[in-house]
Amino acid sequence: MNSPRTAPNTPAVTRVSDTEWHAVEDGRTVGRGDASRRPDGRLFVSIDAWHDAAFERLAAAMPADLPEPLHTVADEADQDALSAWQRAGFTPVRREWGYLVPTDPQITGLGPVRPPAGVTIVPAGRAEEGPLRALERVIHDEVAAGAGWQAVPAQVLPRPAGTIVVDPSRYAVARQGDRYVGLIRVNPPRRPRIGLIAVRAALHRRGIARALLAHALDELHRHGTATAWTEVTETDTAATALFEGIGARRDGSTLELVRR
Repeated sequence: MNSPRTAPNTPAVTRVSDTEWHAVEDGRTVGRGDASRRPDGRLFVSIDAWHDAAFERLAAAMPADLPEPLHTVADEADQDALSAWQRAGFTPVRREWGYLVPTDPQITGLGPVRPPAGVTIVPAGRAEEGPLRALERVIHDEVAAGAGWQAVPAQVLPRPAGTIVVDPSRYAVARQGDRYVGLIRVNPPRRPRIGLIAVRAALHRRGIARALLAHALDELHRHGTATAWTEVTETDTAATALFEGIGARRDGSTLELVRR
């Protein structure tokens, strides 16, 4: 939600599609609401509004059209946005820490890290798309059967049910023999974001995730990037230990809220 401003009029809200709502005032669109489903079926909503009245109208109209529970995310430092969501009936249920991750191996201590015997790292852009899609599908299934998608940062982008979207240029993978067993995805906006690190469940605690992270950070460092960004769910002690152990520092937090 954008920082709200006071408005003199009450906007009218229209549902313009199954997943989008507009708030209109004096012929102008002054707010938009969106809904999207996550891989586990959770329904997330977001609102981008010019002022309080537009937000409040959208926050009242969308739950009337959608089945509960409804989820959303908000920057914990934005108290205006948090208060607005809470007035709309949403309650915080979990926290995700944002981390700035150094890429310099002299800081991270990851310079000498190598994958375990029999495992090699395939650099980003060189993985075969078919096996990469198959690996991501298996990992998605293992996440759903294990900790569940509620353990994955809510900022991970949703995908339509049953689809696997893979851009090989963003993935480095770990290969054991003739199969892919782990991956790391780095999204390359202005500040690269580590969107996912995952290893097949049967190969956890072998050092594969650490080797993938070392490879990805070294690539960023060699291309002149000093830091990357990632989110870690507060209760994910393994990921927290991994990133804090290489010198990553917390830089903000996001709350997931739910209305039931």
